Amino acid sequence: MEFSTEFDARIGQGDVTLSARDVALLRAIDDHGSINAAATALERSYSRAQQRIVTLEETFGSLVTRERGGSGGGGSRLTDDARTLLARYDRLRAEFSGVAETAETVLDGVVVDREGELATVETTAGTLRALVPDDSGTDEVRLTIRADAVTLQSTSDAAGSDRTSARNRLEGTVRAVDAGEAVALVDVDVGSVTLSALVTDASVETLNLAPGTPVVASFKATATRGVPAEK
Repeated sequence: MEFSTEFDARIGQGDVTLSARDVALLRAIDDHGSINAAATALERSYSRAQQRIVTLEETFGSLVTRERGGSGGGGSRLTDDARTLLARYDRLRAEFSGVAETAETVLDGVVVDREGELATVETTAGTLRALVPDDSGTDEVRLTIRADAVTLQSTSDAAGSDRTSARNRLEGTVRAVDAGEAVALVDVDVGSVTLSALVTDASVETLNLAPGTPVVASFKATATRGVPAEK
C-alpha cells in the first residue's frame, strides 16, 4: 500500500477519497445554489458532477440537499455533514501546509550526468535525479526534498513497482513518527541520511509505521530541486 503526499490534502475512507477537486465542487454548489450551476462555473460535465456527489455520499453520508421546482426554482444546498467535512479538510490542509513549510531534507551531492536541467546527482543517500540549473558553473550541488513530496510504501508492495528515472526510490527504516492531530511527520533512515515524509495519521496505521519499520521512500525527480553548493 502507498500513501502519496504530493500536496493535495485528501480525506480517504474505504475506496473513496475526498480531494481538492471534490472540495471545489462542494464549495461551488454552496456558492451557486445548484449542482448544474456549480458544474458550469467549474467547466465540468453536469452528469459527472452529479455522479461524483452520489459517490461521495455513499461514503461520507448526505452532503447535498436537492430541492425541486417551486417558486424559487429549486436548487441544491450543502448539509451540515458537508460543512463538517469541509472544515475537517481545511484543518488537514492547514496542518499539512504548516509542517510542509518547515520539514524538508537537504542533501549535498555532485552532478555526474545531465539532460538539460534534469541532472543525475551522487549523494550519500544514493544516486538521485533532480532539477538543477545547467548554468550553475559547478558540479557540487545541494538538493532539497520537501516532506510533502515523499511517498512511502511497504517494501513488499514496492518490490514489483516500475523503477523509472521519473521517480527517485530509496530503501530505508523508520526512525521516528511524530503524529499530530491529522498528519504525521515520519523520519526515515536511508544510509547515513534521514529523510522526512509527511503522511496522514490513518496512513501511519495502515502502513504500520513505527521505529524499525522497513519502507521504500520515493519522490519525483521534478520535486527534487538543486542549487549550487555554497563554498
